[in-house]
Amino acid sequence: MQNPSQTLGVLGEELACHFLRAQGYQVFLKNFTCSLGEIDLIAKEGGVLAFVEVKTRRHEGMGHPAEAVTRFKRRQIVNTASWYLKRYGLRDLPCRFDVVSVLLPAGQEPRIELIRDAFGEKG
Repeated sequence: MQNPSQTLGVLGEELACHFLRAQGYQVFLKNFTCSLGEIDLIAKEGGVLAFVEVKTRRHEGMGHPAEAVTRFKRRQIVNTASWYLKRYGLRDLPCRFDVVSVLLPAGQEPRIELIRDAFGEKG
């Protein structure tokens, strides 16, 4: 059974998938996990592999969702992505780190924002 925060996160990831596909991304993996961490979505846009972190909030009372991608979280994503690239022999494939923020204000349409190349390999 999921808690309300997990349910919100799952909804945000589904909305982000639809949004990214509409933007021309090919989403092919959700919730990749290894011992180093987790990546919400792995997708391709053109010839670039995108490791995507999705942050979802009901309102901006605690700040913009993208602000929740802390330095620690960025480092964890980079390490997990490096492991993924090595494991699947994709080291030569160009890649980047994107963030999708999803706001779900009560009684309003979702507001979804994509930040391409939100951070680099140094996190």
